[in-house]
Amino acid sequence: MTRTVSTASPPSPGSEDHSLAKRRARPAATSRRSWRDQPMRRLTPWLFLLLPLALLVTFTYVPVGNMIYYSFTDWDGVSPDRDFVGMDNYVELFTRPELFRVFAVSLYYMAASAVQIAIALYFATVLSFNLRFRNLFKGILFFPYLINGVAIGFVFLYFFQDGGTLDSVLSWFGVHNDHAWLGTPESANISLAGVSVWRFTGLNFVLFLGAIQSIPGELYEAAQLDGASRWQQFRHIIAPSIRPVLSLSVILAISGSLSVFEIPYIMTAGATGTSTFVIQTVKFAFQFNKTGLASACAVVLLAIILLVTWIQRRLVPDERVDIV
Repeated sequence: MTRTVSTASPPSPGSEDHSLAKRRARPAATSRRSWRDQPMRRLTPWLFLLLPLALLVTFTYVPVGNMIYYSFTDWDGVSPDRDFVGMDNYVELFTRPELFRVFAVSLYYMAASAVQIAIALYFATVLSFNLRFRNLFKGILFFPYLINGVAIGFVFLYFFQDGGTLDSVLSWFGVHNDHAWLGTPESANISLAGVSVWRFTGLNFVLFLGAIQSIPGELYEAAQLDGASRWQQFRHIIAPSIRPVLSLSVILAISGSLSVFEIPYIMTAGATGTSTFVIQTVKFAFQFNKTGLASACAVVLLAIILLVTWIQRRLVPDERVDIV
């Protein structure tokens, strides 16, 4: 009886490890492909974006589209008839120089915006360091921005009236005012611009404070070890770090100066040379029933703000500064 001897060589340990690794890697690759191929996985981010995008389109892009359409019609805002008039509204707008003279009022608010940015930057820098009662001062500075604009308009209307709060306070120091604060175009616009400084300084303050507090503390410690003063820390650490936020504040200041509405409308209704472009647009729409012309004014204002923003972004681009 003969015995059959197998000549097959035993498997090497290395080959077993290699085959085991292949078997382990195959399910992982399969599961990874299946995770990417599942339709719901691809659809999930869009489901989260569906509601915000629907709200954005409904309350932003659709009204803007309707406004552009109305600017080419003679609609009065009430009648269902909307006759297409082409560029007539824009021709009327650009052939009447007095309609653009109201932009001169925006210069007062631009100057006020520069003042409020400077004040906000100063207090944000000071209160970013360890000071007593700094949280109290933060609340005091930000509180005016939380008040409704209509309420602010009525409060300062009594503040600036003849014999009002401001005249009473000045009389304590022996200063007697002989003219109305809102009686002349210059004093009225300066007063209204001062109200905007009081109201919007808190917004810029919070923006600057958040940017300053995001700066690593190690940079301040290194600067103090090198003997840097507060001004040198501001110039070489704080100012370069908050440049994007400062650029954003400038854009908001310019656009806000061009579209001022509620404070002058509540306090003077555009009288005494305080009418702004937005107040004029509102009067066209609701007082003179020229919704088509008002829509053209709104489109022009939107184009001006976009143009100014584009120019500002081109002149002062956001550059990442490495201050380490």
